[in-house]
Amino acid sequence: MRKRRFFDHGEIVPGGWLRRQLEIQADSLSGNLDLVWNDVKNSAWIGGDREGWERVPYWLDGFIPLAYLLGDGEKIARAKRYIDAILAGQREDGWLCPTDDVKTYDTWALLLIAKTLTVYYKLSGDERVPGAIYRAMKNYHELLASGEIRLFEWARSRWFEGFITLEFLWEKCGEEWIRDLARILRDQGLDYEAQAEKWKIPRYEWTHERHIVNMGMMLKSEAVSCELLGEEYTDLASRLYGVLDEYNGTAVGIITGDECLAGVMPNHGTELCAVVEMMYSLEHLYARTGEAKWAELLERVTFNALPATFTDDMWAHQYDQLANQIACVNLGYRPHFTTNAGDSHTFGLEPSYGCCTANLSQGFPKFAMSAFLLGEREIHSAIPVPCSVDCELGKVVLTTEYPFENSFVYDVEAKSDFTLSVRVPSFALDPSVDGERVENVGELRFELRAGERRSIAISWRCEARLIDRPRGMAAAECGSLVFALPIAYSSKRLEYERGGQERKFPYCDYEFYPESEWRYGIVSVASEPAAADGDAYPFSSVSPRLRLKATVKPIDWEYEYGYTTVCAAYPADPSPKGEALEVDLVPYGSTILRITEMPRLK
Repeated sequence: MRKRRFFDHGEIVPGGWLRRQLEIQADSLSGNLDLVWNDVKNSAWIGGDREGWERVPYWLDGFIPLAYLLGDGEKIARAKRYIDAILAGQREDGWLCPTDDVKTYDTWALLLIAKTLTVYYKLSGDERVPGAIYRAMKNYHELLASGEIRLFEWARSRWFEGFITLEFLWEKCGEEWIRDLARILRDQGLDYEAQAEKWKIPRYEWTHERHIVNMGMMLKSEAVSCELLGEEYTDLASRLYGVLDEYNGTAVGIITGDECLAGVMPNHGTELCAVVEMMYSLEHLYARTGEAKWAELLERVTFNALPATFTDDMWAHQYDQLANQIACVNLGYRPHFTTNAGDSHTFGLEPSYGCCTANLSQGFPKFAMSAFLLGEREIHSAIPVPCSVDCELGKVVLTTEYPFENSFVYDVEAKSDFTLSVRVPSFALDPSVDGERVENVGELRFELRAGERRSIAISWRCEARLIDRPRGMAAAECGSLVFALPIAYSSKRLEYERGGQERKFPYCDYEFYPESEWRYGIVSVASEPAAADGDAYPFSSVSPRLRLKATVKPIDWEYEYGYTTVCAAYPADPSPKGEALEVDLVPYGSTILRITEMPRLK
């Protein structure tokens, strides 16, 4: 393992389109959830009467880095109000959660709030936090070691989430009970490797062993736990992701699960929580192993699946996104999904279930915090998106529009001797440095001397192509971007009140109805996409920044049996029914309704 660490507060500053995306998030549902959603606004975590389990910790886990990345003092103060209340509610014995019913309380929420407090401390430097975390985890160890409680349900499924905090405590004090707690969590936790055979056949049943969010989280389990457990790293993530991808994969790298594993059918969905948790796993996998495959998969998920599950302004989100999504209309009491409700693929405040409403906040902020990593006298450009880093080694400012183009300028000021390393993806063709062609060896390295200033221009190109998908289907990609056929739509705004929670513009619900043809097979795509004007939204569905010419032919494509707004997974007869047409594909992340996988035609 080639381990690098994440930077802390103030060292990474987002720029360009990435900063704009974070500003959109801050101005929308994520940045206002504590003002409009009762489960956060009136949570038991701050003395209210609403949910006192995962929702406030989930929200803070993304809202805190969002506020600090943007340097938004008002949002930092709002986050601190919650932290103050949580710390004030800690019992003398260290128990941290807002209930006295320790034995029946699922301690997944304890693992989550401890991880969130760890993130908060690294960003804020609030010296109250390490002691609070120490007392909470020491109490947790005592409860588990004595047998007074055991892991069950969600804590059993997500035992490894505690290792972010345990690693932090071990570095702080190195007391042996921390390693013992790590062993207890591992021993009582779910063994995912033993479950892999169950992932090969989709079943319409709900189990933790097949739950899609657990799948996204568990990919990092070995990487975050092996060092503290004193165990050898075996690349478990590759083996398990290989099974998941083969039997439940999608063209954009995520796994289908609506809400449990759903096979490779492109008319089934993926829960938003699974997208952001998979991103977090991939961020840790790359930082801890240095294996480029995880960074490339992180790009694929982030640039496609994450933006696609939001409206452009990020005020509304889906619970489940579908690769082939011809409408987003409430299916009522006859849902198409494995174990989810009929409104799961509509957009809104809280479609299907509120976990994603709380958890959606972490995706873009934590991704931004992973753009640069710190090695041994090394600053590493892991994901080449526009941002800067300023630390004791030096300052690096990256100017780029990647992934919408493939040119990069690194302006470097060295405070001491260090190496700037830049990951070059495997799909990069003809890379050059300052206009001179270089071989793509996966990483470029530049030695800087103290006091040196240097501007480094890097570029490469990518070719678009069709990739094979199961059952004779194909999807278009260029670099990390997947392209889909956008379907024009009309929308219906839904404003109402349910369970004491108001839904009104802008935090209301929406249904989307198709207004253009989608029944096509694909023949070919152009060699590269063309730039378009775009608008104020980086992943705009109205004015996408890229368009890729494709040749398609009309086909017969049925609806899923019993539905009029869900396409069949695969057309029964994909034979062409007309002459070839030229259409524009757009980035998957810039679509609301879309066809991503189409039959591949000659």
